[in-house]
Amino acid sequence: MTAGHAGPYAGGVPLAEVVRSGFVEGFHHGSVVVLDAAGRVLDAAGDVRAPVFPRSSAKPMQTAGMLRAGLPVTEPADLALVSASHHGEPPHLARVAALLHGAGLGEADLHCPPDLPIGAAAAEAVLRAGGGPTRLRMNCSGKHAGMLLTCRAAGWPIAGYWQPEHPLQRRLRATVEEFTGERVAATGVDGCGAPVLAVSLTGLATAFHRLVSAAPGTVERTVADAMRAYPAMVSGTGPDAEDNLLMGGIPGLLTKVGAEGVMAAALPGAGAVALKIDDGGRRARPPVLVSALRRLGVTAPVLAQLAEPPINGGGARVGEVRAVW
Repeated sequence: MTAGHAGPYAGGVPLAEVVRSGFVEGFHHGSVVVLDAAGRVLDAAGDVRAPVFPRSSAKPMQTAGMLRAGLPVTEPADLALVSASHHGEPPHLARVAALLHGAGLGEADLHCPPDLPIGAAAAEAVLRAGGGPTRLRMNCSGKHAGMLLTCRAAGWPIAGYWQPEHPLQRRLRATVEEFTGERVAATGVDGCGAPVLAVSLTGLATAFHRLVSAAPGTVERTVADAMRAYPAMVSGTGPDAEDNLLMGGIPGLLTKVGAEGVMAAALPGAGAVALKIDDGGRRARPPVLVSALRRLGVTAPVLAQLAEPPINGGGARVGEVRAVW
């Protein structure tokens, strides 16, 4: 385990360009690291050694830590949901509610804030039907349900389960440090209210490499297999559900998006990737990931589908966002 990092994140380099009507009107900067099949750095751009908040890309590590601490969830679809940034679709809500009910808990026990589903169309549908923000609809409700169930199983107090010094969070921090091979450089509050732990992009890619390379039956492999078997539980079924599209389109691939332009992916026998788009924009994330996966020799129709997100003008496509790295 490394003792520290190369200082605060210094920002990245141009990774994607925005093209409108054949004219380059802007760039997205960021950092990206690519590991080979042995876990060694194959390629990199920007600052990949300094710590960043991986946001929801850390969820697979957290789920593995929960399993080690006694999380009583065995159904792969439920493990995928605990690792998810779900889109608040009916199957997501029903499963989270069932997990809580089975432990004698309810929505009020979740610390994540009330929210609408991810995606403008889904949120609009809820509002049209007379609904509104709820804790179940918050995209991290599966993770929070898993945390509550783990506390019950381990005999830890439910009160304050989201606090960094709670026994659960100390255990999850140790798991993140083990998987990344780094000491956590900073602890913050994630959008859902749970701790978010700063590690480098290289450490994040290393963790994903471990998740897919672990032996069957280990907690790492159990989490990776569950997410890959149920990618729609990890995200959703809409056109903006990147994790579902990628894992559904590339057998064996593990991916997890995170807020502020973060994403990590790994494919056994090929390697792993972690990236951050500095401005936090989602639209540059897919083309940069596609470029990174192609450097590992990965080919699939879904890569062409995601390689150039469209830029529209007057209701029609007039350009695209495309990788320049």
